[in-house]
Amino acid sequence: MELGIGIGWRPEIAAEVESLGGIDWVEAVAENLCADHLPDSLVRLRERGVTVVPHGVALGLGGADRPDPDRLAGLAARAGLLGAPLVTEHIAFVRAGGPLTASPRLEAGHLLPVPRTWDALDVLCENVRIAQDSLPVPLALENIAALITWPGEELTEGQFLAELVERTGVRLLIDVANLHTNHVNLGQDPAKALDELPVEAIAYVHVAGGVEKNGVWHDTHAHPVSEPVLEVLAELRSRVDPPGVLLERDDAFPPGAELAGELDAIRATLREAAPSTDAGPDRAVPRQAVPSADPGPDRGTAPDGTAGGEARTAAPAPVSAATRDRTAVAQTALLSALVAGTPAPEGFDHRRLRVQSRALAAKRADVVAKVAPELPEILGDGYRSAFLAYAGSRPMSGGYRRDALDFAEHVLIAGGPADPAARRRLTYWWQDRSGARPPRRTARLVRAARAVLVGK
Repeated sequence: MELGIGIGWRPEIAAEVESLGGIDWVEAVAENLCADHLPDSLVRLRERGVTVVPHGVALGLGGADRPDPDRLAGLAARAGLLGAPLVTEHIAFVRAGGPLTASPRLEAGHLLPVPRTWDALDVLCENVRIAQDSLPVPLALENIAALITWPGEELTEGQFLAELVERTGVRLLIDVANLHTNHVNLGQDPAKALDELPVEAIAYVHVAGGVEKNGVWHDTHAHPVSEPVLEVLAELRSRVDPPGVLLERDDAFPPGAELAGELDAIRATLREAAPSTDAGPDRAVPRQAVPSADPGPDRGTAPDGTAGGEARTAAPAPVSAATRDRTAVAQTALLSALVAGTPAPEGFDHRRLRVQSRALAAKRADVVAKVAPELPEILGDGYRSAFLAYAGSRPMSGGYRRDALDFAEHVLIAGGPADPAARRRLTYWWQDRSGARPPRRTARLVRAARAVLVGK
């Protein structure tokens, strides 16, 4: 299936996306959609024949644990609701700890890189097969941007992706902005990665903006697409005509005219980088369709009637418990250093770990401000500094809404905010949104709330 040119659909720019010309498809973050009904904007787009692809961010297929069945069911439900031809996720881990390490569960709130080792590849491949068996349509996985690299890696990024495709038949979502990020931050050559990966497995391509600060490239999705990113897109186009290319923007949304301009720049890059068809058969690069495969009688079909899953050889032996345990210990140690202030694991760049740690805390502050906008409104200019101080010693153990409630509880128990009116507002806000709590913590909050109300 050929997707064409698309844009990431976000509620903040829903009207702009609907009004843009030449949009063949959109991608929506799966976790931001309800499993049983769609936003009106996506309904209208689908009625116009615009394809919608759900893009997951929370499965953590690179993690030591097997994929959560409820998360997989949710992704499958959204694919069905959208009539999507495929679903996408990331080659990353997003949480660690728990039963495999007999330690508290930690959430990163962000996509973190898996080590490019044979152990990590074994775990990833088994997790991908589990996901493929749970989804009604093909799965494509995205390479991520990284601020840090693991010590002792055994494969390059291109080799890792090629081996993943060979073992599982999974498609690839290649983010050229992430290849540029890894070039700046880790010294990895985008051209070499493109040479090594199986371009015929590409389902589509992401293009996004970022910014460089103090020699580190931050993949913000909140800045215009830069020329170096377009150059990586041109490198990819010189090798293959991808089935789809999509512009991502997640924050600091510009006017529709600027989005249209970025889409025009992407189209121009693809057009100018296309190999000449009259330069001989070794130069012509045919368009690659999203590949289809016969998965056998036990697999579903996509909405267009093509095979729902990836063809694979006989199932390999299960990953050993020891391999998953080693992966769990390593990932938990890294995530704990990033979000809980524990010592850095041996072999990591301590400066880069500090940069990543600050970035994770800043993202938590930003996302919590979005999911609970009342908090920065109540706390005013002190919100960000208070949240960053809180995040420095209190790892996220649930989603961002849980994080918002825990932060508000922390502020109240600590006797804040100083303004009595703000204390009352924060108390009422917390009480209105909190559910049942463990008795010990509830008792502490009740005492804090009583103290606040007595002092009003």
